Amino acid sequence: MRTFALIHGAGDVGWYWHLVAAELRARGHRVVAPDLPGGDAPTLDDYADAVVEAVGDARDPVVVGQSFGAFTAPLVAARRPVASLVLVAGMVPAPGESPDRWWQATGYAQAVRRRSGPDGGPAAGGDPYAAFYHDVPRDLAEEAMSRARDHPSPAASAQPWPLDGWPGVPTRFVLCTEDRFLPPGFLRPLVRERLGLVPEEIAAGHCVALSRPVELAALLAGPATG
Repeated sequence: MRTFALIHGAGDVGWYWHLVAAELRARGHRVVAPDLPGGDAPTLDDYADAVVEAVGDARDPVVVGQSFGAFTAPLVAARRPVASLVLVAGMVPAPGESPDRWWQATGYAQAVRRRSGPDGGPAAGGDPYAAFYHDVPRDLAEEAMSRARDHPSPAASAQPWPLDGWPGVPTRFVLCTEDRFLPPGFLRPLVRERLGLVPEEIAAGHCVALSRPVELAALLAGPATG
C-alpha cells in the first residue's frame, strides 16, 4: 500500500481528484487530496506545509502535482522523505522563477501561438469548457466550475521558486496529448530541458483526473511509483 498526496492546480480544490482518489483507494492505497490554503497571503511554502500536514506520518508518499501543483510538489519532497514525484500536465519550475514569470520564461505565449494560429485556438477565447473541460462529462465540468476559486494567491504567484534544483527523488511526468492549455508540443521540450525526462503520455485534455480517472489512477499506481 502506498500513500498518494494529490495536489490540485490553480483555481481548484482537492475535489478535483475525487475520482482518481476513489480508484486508488479501490486498489488498497491511502489518498490525501487537501484544499490548499485560500486568501491573498499564503505562499508556495504555505502550500507545501499544508500538504506535509495532510500526509502526516505516512511513510514515503507518492506526491502528485497537477498543473500549478508542480510548483508545490517538489517543495514537499524537500521537506520530508517521499517515494517519488509525479507531475501531471505540470508547470515545471526553474530555481528562482516565480509562477508569474514562468509564462514568459518558458516562451508559453509564442509556443501556443505557433500551434494555434493567429486566433490562439480553443484555449484563447476565455471559455473554460473549451480550454480545460472539452473532454470532461458536462455534469462534472459544471461541478468543477461551481467549486472554482481564486487560487493561487498573489503572494504565491510572485514568490520565486525557492529550491536550488530539482529534488533528488524519482520523478515522472504525465503529459496529456489533447491538452489545449499546456499543449504537448510546448511541454515535451520543456520537460526534456528542465527535468531530462521523456514524458509518459495519456490521451486526455488538461483536466485528466476528471476525464480519464481510471486510466490516470492505473498509471499512477503502476510499478514506476516505486
